[in-house]
Amino acid sequence: MDKRIINMGHSHNAGNTKNVATAFFLNLGFTIIELIGGILTNSIAIQSDALHDAGDTISLGFAWYFQRLSDKGRDKKFTYGYKRFNTLGAIITGVVLAAGSVYILTEAVPRLFNPEETNVQGMIWLAVLGVLVNGFAAFRLKKGGDSLNEQVMTWHLLEDVLGWVAVLVGSVVMYFYDAPWIDPALSIGITLYVLINVVKKLWMAGKIILQATPDGIDPLAIKNKLESIEEVQKAHHIHLWTLDGEYNLLSAHIQTDKNRTISELEPIKEIIYSALQEQFHVDHITLEFEPLDKIQLNDKI
Repeated sequence: MDKRIINMGHSHNAGNTKNVATAFFLNLGFTIIELIGGILTNSIAIQSDALHDAGDTISLGFAWYFQRLSDKGRDKKFTYGYKRFNTLGAIITGVVLAAGSVYILTEAVPRLFNPEETNVQGMIWLAVLGVLVNGFAAFRLKKGGDSLNEQVMTWHLLEDVLGWVAVLVGSVVMYFYDAPWIDPALSIGITLYVLINVVKKLWMAGKIILQATPDGIDPLAIKNKLESIEEVQKAHHIHLWTLDGEYNLLSAHIQTDKNRTISELEPIKEIIYSALQEQFHVDHITLEFEPLDKIQLNDKI
């Protein structure tokens, strides 16, 4: 029996940490301005967006820290490396955002039925500043966004820009018309949008922690691909999981068409390596080769 581990040498770019750091400090500074501005203008919508930006700031902080941490690679404490710390960061951010969103809803819903006056001019200026700051932060990330972290955060910041556009439009309407209910309505809309995305993020993080099959990879398709290789008689005990939603791992038991020496298995491993890398984007593979006459228990995959 020959048990082999193939680490496919597929390196993910750490990304431009300087761009992430710039976006982090921009978001952090603006979040503080938002929180103060939301209180001074008595706008629950701006306070809601401040919560959203606070969550983005936490996410950016984790992204910045974990990008630097991932450069360490694996060690004796974390033999798979530090990539799963990204998932931990997503869970922490999600819990903070969910708790804050529930609090904002308890404030915004009563105001929908009993609207309070807001400083509309202050809201307009904060909304303009929000569009500019989040837009610039998204531009900086997109400029060097090779890593998945940067790409995801870029889209998240672009969503923030759209949220501020909504606040800007709502505050302009309130400037010309006496419609104070628009402010809590915007707050509820923004908060529900944040909650929906938080639930999605927590669900994705939960699947990673529970070692679910990575999205977009079908174990049966991998089994069929392996067994389509001429020298492979049977592939079974196929297990798939991901460290962070990006770095995917696989282990499998392989029976070849005849019993072979270790050196004779090398070309077969190279064929499997190429097949799984090109079609399924698996980064780390562990193969166990078994004698042809070994009796196997019933295993669908």
